Amino acid sequence: MSWTYATLLALVAVLVALSLSPEADSAAVPSSKGSVKEPQGSMKRIFMKEADAATFFRKRSRRASKSQDEINAEQRQILAADERMREFNEEKRTRHENFAEEEDDEQNEKSRESTEQWREFHYDGMHPPQEYNRQSI
Repeated sequence: MSWTYATLLALVAVLVALSLSPEADSAAVPSSKGSVKEPQGSMKRIFMKEADAATFFRKRSRRASKSQDEINAEQRQILAADERMREFNEEKRTRHENFAEEEDDEQNEKSRESTEQWREFHYDGMHPPQEYNRQSI
């Protein structure tokens, strides 16, 4: 029974502390409509009033033609997306080419080393090394 009493007492203490703290008032949603703030600066361009939004959707039906500004904005977005895709693919191709070139260089180096090792191992000392003993064509 004592643990329920202690838990209840702790919950009441937390509730009192939260109701008296100034942060609780600043986090509360205001109930009055008169305290609505107007957006400032760039936020004013993003958000529009409810009446303006309703008018916008009423004027612009589903089959209405787009204005030239909307068409231009869409074209700019498409062109920007194409440019980003082109840059991405170019970067990807460059990375692949660099990787392939490094792999090729590494393979050539390994082949050259193994050839040198084979020649050193099989050289009997009687004849000059193979690279100097080649017949010219």
